[in-house]
Amino acid sequence: MSRVAEAAGHTILVVDDDEQLRRVISTNLELAGYKVEISTDGEDALARVEDALPDLILLDVRMPVLDGFATARRLRAHPNPTVASVPIVMLTARGEPEDKILGFEAGADDYITKPFGPAELLARVRARIVRHESDSSLSPLTRLPGNISIEAELRRRIADERPFAVLYLDLDNFKAFNDVYGFGRGDDAIVMLASISLDAVRRRGNPGDLLGHIGGDDFVILTTAERCDEIAQVILEEFDERVGSLYSEIDRRSGFVETHDRRGAPVRVPLMSVSIGALSNELRKLTDYGQIGLIAAELKAYAKSIEGSAYVKDKRRA
Repeated sequence: MSRVAEAAGHTILVVDDDEQLRRVISTNLELAGYKVEISTDGEDALARVEDALPDLILLDVRMPVLDGFATARRLRAHPNPTVASVPIVMLTARGEPEDKILGFEAGADDYITKPFGPAELLARVRARIVRHESDSSLSPLTRLPGNISIEAELRRRIADERPFAVLYLDLDNFKAFNDVYGFGRGDDAIVMLASISLDAVRRRGNPGDLLGHIGGDDFVILTTAERCDEIAQVILEEFDERVGSLYSEIDRRSGFVETHDRRGAPVRVPLMSVSIGALSNELRKLTDYGQIGLIAAELKAYAKSIEGSAYVKDKRRA
């Protein structure tokens, strides 16, 4: 695979107040196949990063308004875990080794010393993206935290004896959709649910809530009990409103797809919907990751037995 092909699909956010340097960096990155977003200072970068969701941030140290150190610290503390985990490569001036130390302490992953050539720039960018994608548990499809991060965060909340709630999300009739429209469109459905869920957590959740992608069409949200209902309601409403766009006009109007069961008999399967099961340590003591998974699976199965999109919340005390 060529380096340009490897770069395709990756977005770099360049944050620097020097217009000439921004132009040089952007040109070299774009020629290598990267998509480039530009910010002129730290405040602008923080305002744009969640929409851009870059694969890497090139961050200058010396900037007005908000310098690179403060920007890096705020990025690492961002409530969206996808943003908080984005690799940061700092641009530092030669002869200022203290910048490198402060940069690492602020959360930078690497640094490039000015002046630098195109070869060094591209090599460091590529190496950092490859390492991040191979070492992290981010889902390659949704760029959301995967099982390792989900389990670690849940165990942390259990150990800290903090109030928490868990929402498990799953698509209904997803296999039939895949069978009819193919895996590529199936990925579109998964990404749609991820986007809707991320927006719901951002709008209705708490700072620090986590949306994770277990795999396939399964997602987890770690939040608190008082936020569960609103988050779930937003997801159900938004998904039901948008899911029709994934189907052909004929299927959308009929409300089902025609496929075959395991024996080859023709069947009609309704359009996709969402099932959500929720539980919390508000009414019962939850102390084990496996215990939580079993209860959540039970709740989600009950939600799936209800026609259409459904939300089931555990209110048992034992």
